[in-house]
Amino acid sequence: MKNQTTNYTAIPKEKFTLVNEGRRLADKKFDDKPIGYLKDAWIRFRKNKSSIIATIIIICIVLFALLAPIFISDHSLTFMDVYYAKKPARNLTLMKIGVADGTVTRSMTDASLIKQIAVGVAAEDHDGNTQITLGEALDSYYQPIKTIGESESYTEIKGAKPKTVFKDNKLDTYLEVGFMYKSIEQSEYNNILAWQEETGKQILYPLVEDNEYNLDPLDANNWYKSKKGVPVYVDAETGKATKQEYSLDLVLEDNYKRDADGNPVYFEYTGGGSHETAQFRVRILYYNYYIYQNGFEPEYIFGTDAQGYDLAVRMASGLRLSLMLAVVVSAINMLIGAMLGAVMGYYGGWVDLIMQRICDILWDMPFIVVASLFQMHFAAKVGVLVCLIFAYVTTGWIGMAGRTRTQFYRFKGQEYVMAARTLGAKDRRIIWKHIFPNAIGTIITGSILMIPGTISSESMLSYLGIVKLGSATQTSLGTLLADAAGIWTNYPHLLLYPSIVLSLLMICFNLFGNGLRDAFNPSLRGVED
Repeated sequence: MKNQTTNYTAIPKEKFTLVNEGRRLADKKFDDKPIGYLKDAWIRFRKNKSSIIATIIIICIVLFALLAPIFISDHSLTFMDVYYAKKPARNLTLMKIGVADGTVTRSMTDASLIKQIAVGVAAEDHDGNTQITLGEALDSYYQPIKTIGESESYTEIKGAKPKTVFKDNKLDTYLEVGFMYKSIEQSEYNNILAWQEETGKQILYPLVEDNEYNLDPLDANNWYKSKKGVPVYVDAETGKATKQEYSLDLVLEDNYKRDADGNPVYFEYTGGGSHETAQFRVRILYYNYYIYQNGFEPEYIFGTDAQGYDLAVRMASGLRLSLMLAVVVSAINMLIGAMLGAVMGYYGGWVDLIMQRICDILWDMPFIVVASLFQMHFAAKVGVLVCLIFAYVTTGWIGMAGRTRTQFYRFKGQEYVMAARTLGAKDRRIIWKHIFPNAIGTIITGSILMIPGTISSESMLSYLGIVKLGSATQTSLGTLLADAAGIWTNYPHLLLYPSIVLSLLMICFNLFGNGLRDAFNPSLRGVED
């Protein structure tokens, strides 16, 4: 064969053109830095918007539970005022825009309307010498009636004189308390006089005469002359009483107790011997007396409960108790359940069989019966809360153990586990380093979901009265709901606020737990949405 020689012609490099010169091959910047397990979990968790919102709500509820007694209310947990029990929300700042003004809407007869307006009349007329009409008294700071509704006439009995009813009157329930009689020592009487002089606010008002024109001598708001609830005018010469019809121009005739010189009497000596301990019976305007005692006007952002405690403070206390109990129970049950479930799932065989039978026996025990038995026999010795924790731990770990056991059965036969065992890894290392991280999502989710379950069951036990958590120093959401059960139709705020907070806790913890489950699931590591 002849050798063939091939001639090649070199092409100058100037003839070539780079098509993608100066352009990026991809818009995405690749990061070759390793991402830690927790950082990767956080990246996945924050993509779940519902879980983020639920987390924010849970944080707000926790902050409310911790900070309400400090920043939201001036009242302590044990502060109670029976005269302001069952009152709606009242806040001096919000009431300027018509929110949380402590008012209710109520229908009244003309006689009951006069009696309410008369509180404002008497508050402005300190000594009974000022002639104030009902219309003028509507501008008083201490006037319970804020707006008067439309009037309507009706007849109870055919042929009888029609009665008048005023519908949808707006009434301040805190000022509605008005006046009351109180027994105080002479030293306090003098202190009140000094306080009045300093502040210009009136607390002491004239006593009311106990006569035929006083329908109820125990009611300090019956300060004007009336018969059968209707105000009357008494002629000084004849002594004849004339009924007076309601009108804004009406001037009520006082029925104050007076001395020989015609001056109103402000106190009545009832006993005691010394200047300090002598007992005086006085008539006070309670709203100002409250300020005198506490240094501030009555404000309750959520209103008051059935006993007169600040509902916001009591709810905060109940939340702290419920959250603390739920977290402690969840942590203990997670620790016990995860350890036992890991042993059951990893070793299997007779170990799993025996422990499963123990779980079956405990699982068939009704929790409400267990909790009741603990409360009956041990509450007096170790305390209500300790007994409740024991009741939860007795059976609460079983669900966690079952979930952990299932995960170990799922992962213990995987290739990476077999490889680790082949390389001589010990059981402890295989459990904690190779299998447990794969089960951590389920374990954490179960632990988080145990918190709302514990809060819900604790509220149920408190509501039913099985667990007694209601006292001056502690309470629970269930106790607040139980107190409101029979009266919530008349005082809906007693049921509304605890129910809203309890519902939010249930929903948000479930959403939060679902977000954590997805975040800690190793099979989703590096997966983009």
